[in-house]
Amino acid sequence: MAFMTDTSEEMRTNQWFCSLPAVEQEALVQRSELMTLQPGEYLFRRGDTPTGFCGLKNGRLKAFTLREDGKEAILAVIEAGNWFGQTSMTVRQPRARDVVAIERSTVFVVRTPAFDELMQSQAFLRAIAELQSIHMNWLYRMVEDATLHSTRARVARRLLLLASGDVTAWPQSRQDVSVSQDTLAMMLGITRQTLSLELKALAEKGAIALRYGRIEICSKDILSSFQDYP
Repeated sequence: MAFMTDTSEEMRTNQWFCSLPAVEQEALVQRSELMTLQPGEYLFRRGDTPTGFCGLKNGRLKAFTLREDGKEAILAVIEAGNWFGQTSMTVRQPRARDVVAIERSTVFVVRTPAFDELMQSQAFLRAIAELQSIHMNWLYRMVEDATLHSTRARVARRLLLLASGDVTAWPQSRQDVSVSQDTLAMMLGITRQTLSLELKALAEKGAIALRYGRIEICSKDILSSFQDYP
C-alpha cells in the first residue's frame, strides 16, 4: 500500500493504528496535513479551539499544564506513533492542556471537516471510542499512582511506563528512558531533591543506573518489586 511510505515505523507498528482496517488507515493518513514543529513550538495551547485530530509521525511532544506557582505539571511524553486530541474534537470543547515539541517533530493533523467525515464510518467511530478508552485507562493509572502509592513506588511505576513509551504502552520495554530528572520530577509532581533521593535508592538496589540525560533500567524485575513499596 503506497500510503504507508508516508508514515513512520513507529506509526506503522502502533497498536491502535494497526487495529484499524486498512481502508481506515489509508483514509486517516490521506486526509491528514503534515505539520513540522521545532523544539519549544506549540502544537496547541490549553483553551484553544480544537481544529484537528493529531498523530505524531516522528519526534517527541509533551502534554502539560501550568500549576498555580507557574511550574509545569507534565502529564505525558507523547512519542512517535501516537494519535491524540480526539476528546476535544468529539465534544467540541477547548483543549484541556498544552502540547509542545520537545524535539523537532512531524505531526499528522486531521482537520475538523475531514475528521467529521471520517466519523461517519462505524469502523472509525469504534476506533475513536477504543482510543478514548486507552487514554482514560492511562489517566486512571496516573490518578491511582498519585493517591494510592508511595513516592518510591510512583517513581518505579513511572519509569516502567516510560520504558514502554508512556502513553504508547509498547509490549516490549526498552532499557533506556531518555528523560531528564527535572522532567521526571515534574511528571510525578515532586521536587527534584526528593526524586534524586529515590533514584539513588533504586540505583543502590541495582534496579537502575543514572546516566547523563537518561536513566538506564538495569533490572526490570527489581524495579517492579518496588511498585508496592510501603
